[in-house]
Amino acid sequence: MSVLFGSLGERLQGALKRLRSRGKLSEADINAAMREVRMALLEADVNYKVARDFASRIGERAVGQEVLESLTPAQQVVKIVHEELTGLLGGVTARLAVAARPPTVIMLVGLQGAGKTTTCGKLALRLHKEGRRPLLVGLDTQRPAAGLQLQRLAESLGVSFYVAEAGSDPIAGVRQALTEAARLGCDYVLMDTAGRLHVDSGLMEQLAAAKRAAAPHEVLLVVDAMTGQDAVRVAEEFSGAVGIDGVIMTKLDGDTRGGAALSVKAVTGKPIKFAGMGEKLDALEPFHPERMASRILGMGDVLTLIERAEETIDQKKAVEMERKLRQAEFTLEDFLDQLKQVRQMGGLEQILSMVPGMSRKNIPGAVDESELARTEAIINSMTAAERRNPSIIDGSRRRRIARGSGTNVQAVNRLLRSYSDARRLLRQMTGREKGGRPSPWF
Repeated sequence: MSVLFGSLGERLQGALKRLRSRGKLSEADINAAMREVRMALLEADVNYKVARDFASRIGERAVGQEVLESLTPAQQVVKIVHEELTGLLGGVTARLAVAARPPTVIMLVGLQGAGKTTTCGKLALRLHKEGRRPLLVGLDTQRPAAGLQLQRLAESLGVSFYVAEAGSDPIAGVRQALTEAARLGCDYVLMDTAGRLHVDSGLMEQLAAAKRAAAPHEVLLVVDAMTGQDAVRVAEEFSGAVGIDGVIMTKLDGDTRGGAALSVKAVTGKPIKFAGMGEKLDALEPFHPERMASRILGMGDVLTLIERAEETIDQKKAVEMERKLRQAEFTLEDFLDQLKQVRQMGGLEQILSMVPGMSRKNIPGAVDESELARTEAIINSMTAAERRNPSIIDGSRRRRIARGSGTNVQAVNRLLRSYSDARRLLRQMTGREKGGRPSPWF
């Protein structure tokens, strides 16, 4: 899995680091840094005008008297970059609409392949977890597979659904869906509309007619972040022809450049409301501009890390793990359990990007997802007794485990060493009393 906005973040952080190394700054220093910032944005596939205006705004603010005469001018510049980056990404967190009288009708629009139907399911799951009663509505009457996919999603989530018949009038489907929502007492109606492989007049006319019939409280455009400026162009066209209130950006976890996310608000005036951060149905997050700006600049995102941990980590397991660590009972089974929880939180790279000052470079090799998969395979190839007491794993057992996991003895040895090192480190971390003396059981 790629690091979110990895290449852009590295370039921006590098430019700001060089400023910090200079101490007192001149206007020439600022201008040189802004040229690098502008080039970094352009290489990240940010819209040219957006990149130019962004660098100009920072430059104008950074050459002011209060910055250049400050005791810490570089820190002032970092603060300005963070503020401008936050503004570029939308400024404040844009919330989902809530109708004064339910149901709240949300219409999702976009091209085929952007992930509308799956995003409908993800949004339904978020609302369901919040105690809402969403109705999933399939209005794509031209593509029968879309209705079937939406129905299966709804059934897997345990939420209500309505799918318009293939070949039927989508407008009639809108009216029937609203009637069904009232009958079931649903407080949100999520409408998955038809798409095309490209923007055309027929699609826009159909969506405009569906919008008039549904009178939605919000129209959200679903775009694929990895298509870069194509996503921005699509957003601009949908905004002008149909009218949208916000954007849901899918596959943002795989976008190392960030051009679409950094351009869409400036070009369309519409905020990103949600970001798809993986394929799983729970991988849809509210888009927080300030937190995202912090992650890009290497400042971390502790709030999102805490929220994700609260959602994925079993509190009872956490308490039991603390007890095991204090009593030196941390086994390979516990090690495997921790790996699974890390994966549920989005993987090591995503977690590291949320820790202030942490990056891929800080821990070489520690963010290799394929290595995590091999580790899991090796531990799963052990017997229960071996996982609980690795000291019994002799040469013949190591060869058997290597064969069973499709690896080699060297990989098994590396894992056992890593486990031993981790166990020793955890004992050191948990085995000290407040006064700094080792606890009696270590």
